[in-house]
Amino acid sequence: MVWTRRDLMLGGLALLAADAIQKPAFAAAASYFSGTSVDNGVTFRSTNFAKIDRKWHRQVVKYFSSEPIGTVVVDTTHHFLYLIMENKTAIRYGVGVGREGFKWYGRATIERKALWPLWTPPPEMRERHPELPESVEGGSPKNPLGPRAMYLLRDGVDTGYRFHGTLEPGSIGKDASSGCIRMFNEDAIDLYQRCPIGTAVQVLPHIADQAKSADQVSQATPVE
Repeated sequence: MVWTRRDLMLGGLALLAADAIQKPAFAAAASYFSGTSVDNGVTFRSTNFAKIDRKWHRQVVKYFSSEPIGTVVVDTTHHFLYLIMENKTAIRYGVGVGREGFKWYGRATIERKALWPLWTPPPEMRERHPELPESVEGGSPKNPLGPRAMYLLRDGVDTGYRFHGTLEPGSIGKDASSGCIRMFNEDAIDLYQRCPIGTAVQVLPHIADQAKSADQVSQATPVE
């Protein structure tokens, strides 16, 4: 897939906006949350991982790749994000990916990171949805980016795509977004800590030949 600078600047920002304001396809049911946690002075609802299928839990798995250690690889078909580690292993995270027609593939780098990021709907989106606020403060329970955002650029141009948290834990493991990669809030915090600026990212349709399949999850090692 070939991206032009115009495609990235215009199309990417539009997709981000659509992802952030779309009507939730999966209700944020109370059972997906359990108690609260505090992060950098912000109190947020903790994910109730007892209600989450174990295959979506963060864990160390075997992973065979020619990509350098520290690279992030996303398998959109199987809804996994891998952070490549040493000794042919990776930390695997369950993620939500783009809906049909919104999936994207290619290489990028993490060139910006934000802690409890501000979300600002683009002007074009606010023209279509005048009820939207000019912005949503970081830490707000209504902010769709959650506690962390990692911004993906290609050749110095913002793709409009991000790794970020979610208000809808039930959307992890599903095609639910307009292109951005959603993570459990706790996982977004974890990945943020592990990925410095300049981290290489590769988004693929699938990588079943390189990593264990979901039915082998019982052999994996949880990550605390």
